[in-house]
Amino acid sequence: MTTLSDTLKKLPDQSGVYLMKDEHDTIIYVGKAKSLRSRVNSYFRQQKHDSAKTRMLVKKIADISYIITDTEAEALILENNLIKKHKPRYNISLKDDKTYPFIKVTREAFPRVVVTRNLKKDGSRYYGPYTSVAAMHDTVELLKRLFPFRSCSNTMFNNKRPCLNYHIKKCFAPCAGKISQEDYVEIIANIERFLKGQKQEVEKNLSKEMQEAAEALDFEKAARIRDKISAIQIVMEKQKIVSNRDQDQDVVGAFQRGDKTVFSVFFIRGGRILGRDHFLITAKATEDPQEMLEEFLKTYYLNKPNLPKEILVPYTVGDETLLGDILSVEAAHKVRLHVPVRGKNKELLDMVMKNARDYLENVVIKKEEEEKEALLQLQEALGLEQIPKRIECYDISNIQGAENVASMVVFTDGRPDKRAYRKFKIKSFSGADDFRSMEEVLGRRLAEAAKKNEKFLPLPDLMIVDGGKGQLSSAWKVLEDSGFSSDITLIALAKKEELIYTMNNKEPVVLPPQSVSLHLVQRIRDEAHRFAITYHRSLRTKRNIASVLDDIPGIGPKRKKILLAEFGSLRRMLEASEEEFLETKEIPQNTLKSVYNYLQSHEDLQMRINNGKKKE
Repeated sequence: MTTLSDTLKKLPDQSGVYLMKDEHDTIIYVGKAKSLRSRVNSYFRQQKHDSAKTRMLVKKIADISYIITDTEAEALILENNLIKKHKPRYNISLKDDKTYPFIKVTREAFPRVVVTRNLKKDGSRYYGPYTSVAAMHDTVELLKRLFPFRSCSNTMFNNKRPCLNYHIKKCFAPCAGKISQEDYVEIIANIERFLKGQKQEVEKNLSKEMQEAAEALDFEKAARIRDKISAIQIVMEKQKIVSNRDQDQDVVGAFQRGDKTVFSVFFIRGGRILGRDHFLITAKATEDPQEMLEEFLKTYYLNKPNLPKEILVPYTVGDETLLGDILSVEAAHKVRLHVPVRGKNKELLDMVMKNARDYLENVVIKKEEEEKEALLQLQEALGLEQIPKRIECYDISNIQGAENVASMVVFTDGRPDKRAYRKFKIKSFSGADDFRSMEEVLGRRLAEAAKKNEKFLPLPDLMIVDGGKGQLSSAWKVLEDSGFSSDITLIALAKKEELIYTMNNKEPVVLPPQSVSLHLVQRIRDEAHRFAITYHRSLRTKRNIASVLDDIPGIGPKRKKILLAEFGSLRRMLEASEEEFLETKEIPQNTLKSVYNYLQSHEDLQMRINNGKKKE
């Protein structure tokens, strides 16, 4: 049997990636090295500057595997991909950019501008990511108003006749030849300049068009262009100018306190701040600022589209040249990592560093203090022996008994623990009966706890049901029958007057209106309601999709299931391009084309979806 000591002796003196595993064979850390032998063995030579996290990591290592690469650059890319795939506990974990929306300009003769979360190497150009979905949709709406571009599918476009958007002046109808390809491409070019932050250049082009229209005595057209210029100027006024130079930069700041580090990234395009993002890092294998920055830069920037030409950072990192070279290849232009020491760039970096500190001190730490205070207030108000570390809340959702479902949300230390959330379909009966539904859900949850099922452990310190005295009594009966009534504190929260009912008091508990404890229980209750509604809506949507798919020849139960798994919603199927549809596996191409053409040819489907969304 090969031991860890044997593995360390056999490590090659070559570049590659190492994967550290615990006793359960779970990958807990992924790293890359120029020399696997030297780097991995260094972990086991105790040094004074080793952090507590590093020492903890080493204690948990039960096995190490490795992958040899031809170059250190290959190792860096492979390391990043493995971290994203396995999400090891001791590596920096960021929200993947692919979960953020991007604005996509398609690669077509007459390009479209669409919103997507899927990045593909299809020749299209992607702008983002947008951390604010609302801001992104506002941008798309503004662009649609300034530069009417086509938003129809290729099937509708090939009908060769203008749609409603043309008649209401929201599209130039390239499908019907109402605009030349050359003029349309110039409109798309202006859109891309806008998305790149080159708004002054767009304004300059529009001013030229306005002047030409005025000289031709086309005052109506000149007035429309004037309004477009005004809209762009309003957007520009909202964006802080940080440089008179037309430069594209990202500025990365960092601030560390205890076991928490915040990285702030400011996006500067055309000398203007377009946006920013903050990342809180708590799980890491090292507390060395330079190593943390290095790992953050790799995780954040590799595989990210539309990289700026310069990334300002607070201190040098070991892989600075290597990382810059790899990013330059991906971006198809030189990307420079730079540590400024004076001048305007140093002032910019100092500003972002202050923002990172402010975010940690006045957002992260302040929020934690409020969460602790809320739990203490709740403990006192309910007369609990200890602070309710784990709180579970349940809610029921149905419409006239259809798609009867329930949700369980979990808050740990006052924060949502989404990995512990659960959703239930009511199985024991049909129809609308919230009391019976709650009894079934709690019975199933506590039955699993009685079996020591790890999926539901540990038991909550506090259990909340949405409702009044009736729901409280039904839930309490389940706790008694399951033998957990002495282990769990149960309360019911009545929505109308925000009264808390308990089994120990005849009168309800009233939390102060502006107290952090009331805000906490309201937030937990609202989260349970949101989670239940979302689940109910997804089931209803799938049922609607299924009914639509039943009308399409060649789509049986198996293929219907594949399409549901691939797209998830009828809206998503309607918004998908023909290329995306044809990528669906296990269904013949001719069948996929039939489904796509059927959906695109029924405009009433889109109307039904939009009406349903408004009602919700």
